[in-house]
Amino acid sequence: MTDFKELTILEALKLLEKGKISSKELVEETLKQIKKVDPQIKAYIYVDEEGAIKSAEEADRLIQKGEKKKLLGIPISIKDNICIKGLPTTCASKILQNFVAPYNATVIERLKAEGAIFIGKTNLDEFAMGSSTENSAFFPTRNPWDLERVPGGSSGGSAAAVASRMGLGSLGSDTGGSIRQPAAFCGVVGMKPTYGLVSRFGLVAFASSLDQIGPFATTVEDTALLLQVIAGHDPKDSTSASVEVPDFLKSIKEHEKTSFKIGLPKEYFESEIDSEMAKIILEIIEKLKKRHKIKEISLPHTEYAVATYYIIAPAEAFSNLARYDGVKYGFRAESKNLIEMYKKSRALGFGKEVKRRIMLGAYALSAGYYDAFYLKASKVRTLILHDFLEAFKEVDLILTPVTPTPPFKIGEKISDPLQMYLSDIFTIPVNLAGLPGISVPVGLTSDNLPVAVQAIGPHFRDELVLSLAYQIEKEVNKKFVPSILSE
Repeated sequence: MTDFKELTILEALKLLEKGKISSKELVEETLKQIKKVDPQIKAYIYVDEEGAIKSAEEADRLIQKGEKKKLLGIPISIKDNICIKGLPTTCASKILQNFVAPYNATVIERLKAEGAIFIGKTNLDEFAMGSSTENSAFFPTRNPWDLERVPGGSSGGSAAAVASRMGLGSLGSDTGGSIRQPAAFCGVVGMKPTYGLVSRFGLVAFASSLDQIGPFATTVEDTALLLQVIAGHDPKDSTSASVEVPDFLKSIKEHEKTSFKIGLPKEYFESEIDSEMAKIILEIIEKLKKRHKIKEISLPHTEYAVATYYIIAPAEAFSNLARYDGVKYGFRAESKNLIEMYKKSRALGFGKEVKRRIMLGAYALSAGYYDAFYLKASKVRTLILHDFLEAFKEVDLILTPVTPTPPFKIGEKISDPLQMYLSDIFTIPVNLAGLPGISVPVGLTSDNLPVAVQAIGPHFRDELVLSLAYQIEKEVNKKFVPSILSE
């Protein structure tokens, strides 16, 4: 008897190929799990039950015909800021509450071409602005490890869905840590690829020079497989890089015994990290010392990363969100004239955090302040990138914590934006520099909450990042199963 909740994507693919299970069974079990646990977790905004079953029946027909595709028959979820034709794309915002996507994002086309099945759209902080999924206009998502705590953000729905086995994988987006931080909080693997490796076409823009789509899964190998499918040049995205995509699964096997030079940035370890988490992370580093050369390095401009990010990201958001005006699509408020319609549609359609960031961006770009804020932030961003480039002359990869604390309680930081922003202190520099980064679970606190580490690599060396993550996973040798699955 197959325990569907135990399956990884690669295991499920083998069983499907041998005819031990059908895609329809896999999808029905996933839907059953959603009905069982999602009323408590609230990871999904929309579940496409009918569409998923139909796709599964089609996948079974193709499997019987002997078709070979990388994800044939595998149910996955998609963050609700990535367009799937004919399904809602709300960005967890009232302003897009009834919007149905008229086209597929490039990543969706690529997943479809390889036979993936879309279970539904997952919850997020509105327009991906937040670190806790409490900023969703619809409802907060809860952490499967402790329902009183946040799952992280902004891709909290995706991380919680994978952790509680409501789908075998998921896609999220990462602008300042929005894949890695929720992956760390929910005890799953989450990867932010190199900027430009994965097409952003069909991802609703928040901050275009920072946004990147990436995968969530329960293992590093599954993460590598999902990245394999979605990576590659796309002429529809002008920021998409024309680079050869390596075979990630093959690469991590080839590097299974490789000894890397790993840098530990002193600025990350001198920060205020929860003492229990720090102990678990240092234990992993000690284990890695047996094979790898570990060296302390410096990334001196790290302390300016959060301030830099909160000028650049809101400035880009201010520009990107100007299109939601009640005229072309989305929510339109009843009003007497055009100006009133603009004001009311945006006032009622956007939530508090989105308004805060639009105003921050407007201020940073306004005449008289542009040089003082945006221009200066852009220069500091270059210095942060330069820190990493210098570090990678000495080391192959960098290892850091993902978050300063374990998952915090729902409501704990929502009224203190600065505290909330600081929860991304270790992930933001990676986005500013456009580097690949991955979060891998490495242990549990005494409260049974997940702890993770982050591996960071040079541009377009995503296979090295996955390889180190795979070695760490093997070293930890533990399945991370939240308590909600044993109930």
